[in-house]
Amino acid sequence: MNQTQMLRSVSRTFALSIEQLPPILRDAISVSYLLLRVSDCLEDHETLPPERKSDLLRLWASVLDASAPVTQLTDQITDLDGSDPEVYVAQHAARVLQMLRELPQAIQDSIVARVAKTSRGMARWQDHGPFVADEGEMDDYMHEVAGRVGYLLTDIFAWYSPVIRARHDELMPLSRQYGLALQTVNVLRGMRKDYERGWVFVPRTFYERFGLTRDSLFDPNHIDAAMQVVTLLADKADQHLRHGIAYVSAFPRHQHRIRLACMWPLFFAVRTLAVSRDNVDVLRTEAKIGRDQVRSIIRQTTLFGWSNRWLERYYDHLARPPGRSAPPAAPPAVLVPTSR
Repeated sequence: MNQTQMLRSVSRTFALSIEQLPPILRDAISVSYLLLRVSDCLEDHETLPPERKSDLLRLWASVLDASAPVTQLTDQITDLDGSDPEVYVAQHAARVLQMLRELPQAIQDSIVARVAKTSRGMARWQDHGPFVADEGEMDDYMHEVAGRVGYLLTDIFAWYSPVIRARHDELMPLSRQYGLALQTVNVLRGMRKDYERGWVFVPRTFYERFGLTRDSLFDPNHIDAAMQVVTLLADKADQHLRHGIAYVSAFPRHQHRIRLACMWPLFFAVRTLAVSRDNVDVLRTEAKIGRDQVRSIIRQTTLFGWSNRWLERYYDHLARPPGRSAPPAAPPAVLVPTSR
């Protein structure tokens, strides 16, 4: 597989965002994403025990730091099923590293540093174990797996654009919130799947407030109490997502493709959150948005996403749960540019 094929094999939605970027940004973020998918594979693979996961993640970080050869990693994962696209990328980490070396040196260093720190953070959480005590621990986990990814995106955009570079310090805390926003929605929509593989990322303080345990949270006999926990998670996700709007809005309007690359995953998450609220499917299986909704978000934001005022209105439009006065097909368009 080439770079584009690898990217599309492991992500449909992120590929949409990445592929519409200017070529050098597309290459840098594609490579970054593939490197992170190696980390994700080592963290999430269902057959690997936690001790092996943490060892492999630390080894991968050492490979990135050039203190270990990549073959030392790939030789240790030949037993995994390469028909899984994520495993395929991990088993071909040498090819991804070659793609990295084809990028300008200035951006290589940032990519390596951020992905290595993320991998070591994932290893630390494998050592920690499959439970989260409170919201602070949840945020710590999400920072390691997603907040640092927000930092990496900002590094790459700042390297590309002098205007964004001048706003780097302003953007960094917002980029962490952007990463936490996407990850909180991932935690919410993946609750059942995570539980089935032994992990519960919902803070213990959230479900114990309603007299639940990590097991009874998914017991149909306790559905009313469990849905109150879902509401707590949804409210937390909404807080992070609204910071994500501030992150997108901080990019200059003339960098429309960069804005789109950030707003598409954000708005997909906003709508996913809306369909997850009051939806017992998040406890039984998973709540998803349809392809028609994805296409609608892409179309609307491409036309009107240059306006920060419109973005705020569109957020409210998408955040409305389906059963609560469902919004019309498209919100009113802002046709006159504003200074916001």
